[in-house]
Amino acid sequence: MIAIQHVTMQLVAAGQTVTILHDVSLNIPEKQMVAIVGPSGSGKSTLLGLIAGLDRPTSGTIWLNGVEITGLREQAMARLRLANVGYIFQSFHLIPTLTALENVAVPLELAGDPQARQRANEVLQAVGLGHRVSHYPVQLSGGEQQRVAVARAFACRPPILLADEPTGNLDSTTGQQVIDLILALHRDLGTTLVLVTHDHNLAASMERVITLRDGRVESDQPAYLQPRDA
Repeated sequence: MIAIQHVTMQLVAAGQTVTILHDVSLNIPEKQMVAIVGPSGSGKSTLLGLIAGLDRPTSGTIWLNGVEITGLREQAMARLRLANVGYIFQSFHLIPTLTALENVAVPLELAGDPQARQRANEVLQAVGLGHRVSHYPVQLSGGEQQRVAVARAFACRPPILLADEPTGNLDSTTGQQVIDLILALHRDLGTTLVLVTHDHNLAASMERVITLRDGRVESDQPAYLQPRDA
């Protein structure tokens, strides 16, 4: 499903080359739930963005659903991403001038779904926001905005869901509600789930935990070996 082969990512800052990821290789099979953890600056979000095709590695290859994405042009990458990847951002990234319904309908409309608004309404109902479909992001709480973002990510039923600190801007109770929602949708749709998190309890609820440190894979093991917070 996801194959990462010898990926290195470098950036130039103040005239110096900074290596964010060093020769990372991973394989994530279909329907697996994976957490990527590690200290700030370890390259977690960079790796997630590369998997989504939001950026290109300096070297190495990445395959999604049997397609090598590292050589794709932007338009082809956008089409592949629309059909295969749902992405949940930590800061929600909702369009402020669109209602909850319209935000969720965007990827469906881009995919040419003639029933985009109906489908969007159904997904919002599924995440418990049927009563908020006409509200704009500014009228929603942080937890409600993140649920809209989850609904948007799942709207096209993508085979791959990527989430970058999906509970990072939420209190613990609301964050748990969002995680329960993501896990329920994963079970219902059989989505391959890869998320970046600092939360040990969230990581331990996955099947597999990959730890990055200084841009390298420090460990890759089953989640049951991970510590849980008291």
